[in-house]
Amino acid sequence: MNQALQRVFSIPELRTKILFTFLLLAVCRIGGFVPVPGINGEIAVSFFRHATGGGQNLFQMVDIFSGGAFSQMTVIALGVVPYISASIIMQLLVALWPSLQREVRENPAQGRRKINKLTRFLTVVLAVIQSTLFAKYAIQMNISRPGIIDGDLLNIQLLGIPLLFFMITVFTMTTGTVFLMWIGEQITEKGIGNGMSLIISLGIISQLPTAFGMIIQQLNLDSQEAGQMNFATVAVLLGVFVFVTIGTILIIQGHRRIPLQYARRVVGRKEMQGGNSYIPLKINYAGVIPVIFASSLLMFPATLAAFIGQGNWLGVAVSWITPGSMSYIILFVLLIIFFTYFWTATQFRPDQIASDMKKNGAFIPGIRQGKPTQEYLEHTMNRITLLGAVFLALIAILPTIMGRMLGVPQTISYFFGGTALLILVGVVLDTMKQIESHLLMKRYDGFMKRGRFRGR
Repeated sequence: MNQALQRVFSIPELRTKILFTFLLLAVCRIGGFVPVPGINGEIAVSFFRHATGGGQNLFQMVDIFSGGAFSQMTVIALGVVPYISASIIMQLLVALWPSLQREVRENPAQGRRKINKLTRFLTVVLAVIQSTLFAKYAIQMNISRPGIIDGDLLNIQLLGIPLLFFMITVFTMTTGTVFLMWIGEQITEKGIGNGMSLIISLGIISQLPTAFGMIIQQLNLDSQEAGQMNFATVAVLLGVFVFVTIGTILIIQGHRRIPLQYARRVVGRKEMQGGNSYIPLKINYAGVIPVIFASSLLMFPATLAAFIGQGNWLGVAVSWITPGSMSYIILFVLLIIFFTYFWTATQFRPDQIASDMKKNGAFIPGIRQGKPTQEYLEHTMNRITLLGAVFLALIAILPTIMGRMLGVPQTISYFFGGTALLILVGVVLDTMKQIESHLLMKRYDGFMKRGRFRGR
């Protein structure tokens, strides 16, 4: 391992990318401790913990994704959830907007710039909406627990509305979200790994000490009386942790090999001999993106409804998608399967593959070139995508089921499997792949000690 790290940091370009990534992630963590002007973060955290009562709800899920910034009401309290929601909307628009889809296909660079521009604009709009509702929620919290908001900000009102507090909160939180979006794009462009995924992973990792502290508290080691948890339960949770980790790696790295044969062809004045090869079709082409999309999509409307209040139809709707409920689990599974197929359909291009195969004189044994090859690839990809999506959904909901069976608080089981662990493992694998690609370009053996990733 030490030799692998030495190889990594011996390449100046790769070393610069890694240090640049760590620096920007450190800036993100600093922003998680800077409260909105006029907010007392300590009182807000104590009220938040008392309100949640130790159970997992929508606010705690948002807090986990933001690395604890939500409960402290900091400048990055919204995290990257508005950006992910905007990305989902734009992906749907690309699929449903023929002119935009044609522009992306004909001019990928220009189409990508246009999509990024619209995504940024939509992110700002969603951040303004969420921060406005967040300010309304903070005022409600201040009524129950005076001292959370500085009284001088609430005294400046217009038509009975504390306009100054709303302006400061909306401007500060929207700016924080835009800043996180910029950091994520900079990491993706100039650093190592996917910026947004790394920011989410950083927030999840920062909450791990809290989960371990809750386990120790639940074991009640300082007393002779039995705690709410025992060592057998902890052992089962560790087993689930190992199972989910192995399952995630197998799903992300697993693929089906489609055999290829090359006919003899003339290149210039030389006749090239035929050969054999294969196309690796990944079982889960989308990675952990469906889990991130499904979690964010469930959090966004439900959080808005929770902010507005319970005395309306939105309050009734949010009660149906409370994390841990059966309706939430079913909807979560369906969204994971949908986004797995949706992402695969937008990124996997069987028509382009079939066209390239025909140009290069390659064919699948028993399948004619052209349209039959395209249909065969589509049919095969649909079958293996279904398998990958179902397994991905089962791994995502496994901790919730185990937590119910063992009587473990979902705040603890959430970190030992499911969404959090899927995201962490997926991001680590993706980042390691990028590091290995840099090493292989420099003629090193790769980051892994015993060879490369399977499927390379």
